[in-house]
Amino acid sequence: MAASLSSLEDDLTCPVCCDVFRDPVVLRCSHSFCKECLGTYWTDKPIKDCPSCRRRSSTDKPPANLSLRNIVEFYHNAQSEANSEIVGDPPRGSTAHRTKGQGLSAAGRGGAGATSGTAGGGGINRPLCSQHGEKLQFFCTDDHETICVVCQVSKQHRGHHLCPIEEAASDMKEEVKICLKPLKQKLESFQKVKLQCLKTAKHIQSQAQQTESQIKKTFEELHHFLRVEESIRITTLFNETELKSVIMKEKIDHLTRRMTSLSDTIGDIEKQIEAEDISFLKAYRQTKGRTHCTLQDPEPVLGSLIDVAAHLGSLKFKVWEKMLDTVQYTPVTLDPNTAAGGLSLSDDLTDVRYHGEQLQIPDNPERCRHCVLGAEGFSNGRHCWEVEVGIKTKWVIGVVKESFCRKGSLNMNPIWAIALRDGGQYGACTRSWTPLTLKKKPQNIRVVLDYDKGEVSFFDQSDMSHIYTFNEKFTEKLFPCLSPCASEKGGNTEPLKICPAKLSIETM
Repeated sequence: MAASLSSLEDDLTCPVCCDVFRDPVVLRCSHSFCKECLGTYWTDKPIKDCPSCRRRSSTDKPPANLSLRNIVEFYHNAQSEANSEIVGDPPRGSTAHRTKGQGLSAAGRGGAGATSGTAGGGGINRPLCSQHGEKLQFFCTDDHETICVVCQVSKQHRGHHLCPIEEAASDMKEEVKICLKPLKQKLESFQKVKLQCLKTAKHIQSQAQQTESQIKKTFEELHHFLRVEESIRITTLFNETELKSVIMKEKIDHLTRRMTSLSDTIGDIEKQIEAEDISFLKAYRQTKGRTHCTLQDPEPVLGSLIDVAAHLGSLKFKVWEKMLDTVQYTPVTLDPNTAAGGLSLSDDLTDVRYHGEQLQIPDNPERCRHCVLGAEGFSNGRHCWEVEVGIKTKWVIGVVKESFCRKGSLNMNPIWAIALRDGGQYGACTRSWTPLTLKKKPQNIRVVLDYDKGEVSFFDQSDMSHIYTFNEKFTEKLFPCLSPCASEKGGNTEPLKICPAKLSIETM
């Protein structure tokens, strides 16, 4: 018993006077002190703070710690009972007898009351008030804290709005659920973008494979052309070598025969010269006659060497010039990253047709809803390109500005284009549809953009007859725009095609 009281006394010691609490009071920080000790400590202090944690007190008159006071009273009674055991049991009904066996909640060194326990003996476990040791039953919406029935009537919470803990928790849970909705929406947004990024990452690999294959195919065509061209030029060189070698051999054989004949004649004449005088004189006329040679002097063969200059002169240029016949240049390259999901582009990115089914491609910010744009934009100068429309029954051709609403419909603005509707109705895409009357149905449309003049003009390529001209002050980059429009009843399946430009080489 004495050991228990000694341990309890340590927990009931005031941090200021180091003695058992007398009239304990509690601060907002939950530390408790003797009322007199705290008053002495605060004397002449401009700031009323806690002696233990230095936290500023919100009141000059802290409330009594009733729970702690009861514990101190129990301690004194228990101590008296222990002392009385020396002379005998206390009489029944005494204070010491009444307190024996009562439950005691643990108190912190700072003097805070019990913080947990079972209220009402067998009820639902609920934390107890740290100041009064009573069950927490209410929630103060002004101070946002749970309180007991004693706190309810205290000066600290007087006039505050109180409600049962269950009701406050229910209301605040609903409030948090409402506040949680934007977070869930944000999460859905992140999930959607992540899914889009995963599709984009997969599409990147597909694009890389297709592009690599197309690059290899194109270079293989160029390599084939160069190999064929190399073979032709090597064959030409070989044929020239053979021809000139034959000519030179015939020349050499001819000279050899003449030299043999002359050598024989010279040998015979020299023999006559070495003969006896009488024999020489007899054959003199004949011998002298043989010294007269009627053969003409040999001449070197003109153009006998290989014409190296013809084979190597400007060889790269000549090959490149010949390559132009097999290579096509289109002034506009379509950008597949802007093509609508229902459109498909050719491998060389020069024509577009309506595919019908939506392709499994990412809906990236650059992608349009109904059309495809050119890969290169224009912010100055004059630019021309030709579009083959053929026998299509619907199409839209023109230019759009960079800030064009790509996910919206092809409305009248901001787009500078002409279009063909069902039934052969041509028109300009102005603020309100402007009907156009054409003498004949064009097969090819020529688009002329003069950015500096602020003009976009359309012509029938066959006779360059004027169709329509937009006049506008351009302030941002413009991009070619094509829409082949949907196929209907098996018609309008032909593509819109960017026609290759005619190239010419001028040498100075």
